[in-house]
Formats: sequence, C-alpha cells, structure tokens
Amino acid sequence: MAEDVDAWGQLLAAANAGDARAYARFLQSVTPVLRGIVRAKGGGLGEAGCEDVLQEVLLAVHLKRHTWDQGAPVRPWLYAITRYKVVDAFRARGRKIDVPIEDFAEVLAAEAGPDPTEAADMAKMIGMLDGRSAEIVRKIGLEGVSVAETGQALTMSEGAVRVALHRALKTLAILRERHVK
Repeated sequence: MAEDVDAWGQLLAAANAGDARAYARFLQSVTPVLRGIVRAKGGGLGEAGCEDVLQEVLLAVHLKRHTWDQGAPVRPWLYAITRYKVVDAFRARGRKIDVPIEDFAEVLAAEAGPDPTEAADMAKMIGMLDGRSAEIVRKIGLEGVSVAETGQALTMSEGAVRVALHRALKTLAILRERHVK
C-alpha cells in the first residue's frame, strides 16, 4: 500500500505535467481505495448513492488536480476531497432516510375500511354551502334520500331540487379547487 501511495504522487505529478497515461494509471489505482472510503463513510447512502459520490470525488479530483502541492503527500489531499463529497451528499439528502417498503409491507398494510377523516372533511365542505343547498346535498348525497322525498321535505318541486343540487355540487367543486391549491 505504501508503495502505491508513493506511486500516486509520482503519477499525479506526471499527469499534471501532461502525461495522459500516467493520469489514467493514477485514476485506476486510486479509484478502488476511494470507493472503499466512500462506502465506509457513506454507508447510509446506499450502493447507488455511494457510486454517485465516488463519481463526484473523481470529478473533483480531475477539476482540482492542479491545486495539489507536489511537495505534499497525495493521500491526505484525496481523503479530504472524498470526506467533503460524502458530507455534501448527506447534506443534499437532508434528514430523509430511504428504506425499501417491501420489507415492511405486511406490517404497514392498513385494514380496509372507510377513511376516518372523510366524514369530517365532507361536513366541513358542505358547511360552506348555504343552508338549503347544504340540506339538499346531505339528504341526497349522504343519506341516500330520493329527489322526490327531498322535494317534499323542503317543499320544492323535483326540478327545483335537481337544479339546486347541481348548483351546490358545482359550488363544492369550486370550493375544493380553492382548498386543494
């Protein structure tokens, strides 16, 4: 390993002097080591995330190789770039943690049934209507009362009930759009 590290400095110095083959050998020799560091430090990033970070490290090395001081060892310079790129990846990810849901599918499955918040949501939206429109929507939409029975209860003709229901539903659609945005 020590011989490889000493060779890294020679290869990078030659690469900075314009030797493309030395640069290719340098990258081939440091990539497995950098991959190991990224995987060790960035374990929470997953396999694909670690490979993305490795690519970021190699790109940074390429773009900043002229900043390496030929009198200084290469390893600390490479490790610093790698460490900062792993930290950047964790910062970019934020606090979210990606866990495959397949592992928890049987535990997370909700029992089939009505949405417990649905009734409250409907009552709130219907409450935004005027009194008669709200009553028509409740009777026909929620209670399942026929148009004729609703008309008799509210002393309205069936046609008037239908028109009022249509207008109430149109108003609810507009209200819903406002609240969804």
